[in-house]
Amino acid sequence: MKNFKLTLRSIGYGVLIGLTWISTLAMAQDWPSKPIKFIAPVPAGTGPDVDIRQIGKHLSAILGQPIVIENRPGAASRIGVEAAIRSAPDGYTFLVGTPSLTTMQALYPKLSFDPKKDLVPVSLASITNYTLSVNAQVPAKTLPEYVKLAKTDPKYASIGTLGMGAINHLAAAWFSNLVSLDANYIHYSTTSPFSDLASGQIPVVFDAMLPVMGQVKAGRVRTLAISGKTRHPLLPDVPTFAEAGLPTFDPLVWIGILAPAGTPGAIVSKMSAAVSQVAKMPETVAARRDVGSESIGSSPEEFAAFLEIERTKWSAVIKKNNIVVE
Repeated sequence: MKNFKLTLRSIGYGVLIGLTWISTLAMAQDWPSKPIKFIAPVPAGTGPDVDIRQIGKHLSAILGQPIVIENRPGAASRIGVEAAIRSAPDGYTFLVGTPSLTTMQALYPKLSFDPKKDLVPVSLASITNYTLSVNAQVPAKTLPEYVKLAKTDPKYASIGTLGMGAINHLAAAWFSNLVSLDANYIHYSTTSPFSDLASGQIPVVFDAMLPVMGQVKAGRVRTLAISGKTRHPLLPDVPTFAEAGLPTFDPLVWIGILAPAGTPGAIVSKMSAAVSQVAKMPETVAARRDVGSESIGSSPEEFAAFLEIERTKWSAVIKKNNIVVE
């Protein structure tokens, strides 16, 4: 009798698992049947917001449902990330991921969630190379000249950042370690360092190409080096960091799509395929190229591997420089 009850119980569990699988499969087959929300943990008008809105209009056409962008900035993107994590894993809420996802666990010891466990990678949408740019009046025309200048005159070792723990702060710290530079970081928490860079209030800033391109074209800013394996077509005369003598220095920014943990794999695969389809469109490739980015469109597995590399890279920089944000 005991074995009979155990058998019935086992059958019951099997039926329950089967029904759950069937329900999940049906949900995935019907998906999407209503608007899909993308939570962007950045202010409207910023690079990731612009990117996801461009991607979103194509995704809407492919998936047959509206793509709604919800901006949830604040707390260095933690507000938006947590909102996505707490959302139902039903395939109707996704997160626009940015590099902060790979740094926040190391930066914030009291973080109440785990981005690695609480989110599922869907697709890496684009990658943007980083630049080291100086005010045009800085008497250094190459990266080695700048390093020599900053070591001999401390006023040129002041580097503007977008805030303590921001990616361009971490990039500057990584660079300073590599060249043995005693840098002074000037953190801008509510304003941007780019206007001060152009006016000469600060001598140097690390950041993506887009924020500095206008000032470079106007002759107020000079870019000395760029990350990536090859020179960028928008800045053909600017060497890569590797060409300038720093082969291991390769900071970058990116945006990607993630989903709350528990989102059905079939839905993740469908969204990944749609994002990859958009990424390969000539219009998307051209738009990314015009702002200094590379359109990617990866599989979930490729994106997961990319995230792990980025976590390892930035965690080492944070630990070495003892950067902690309370």
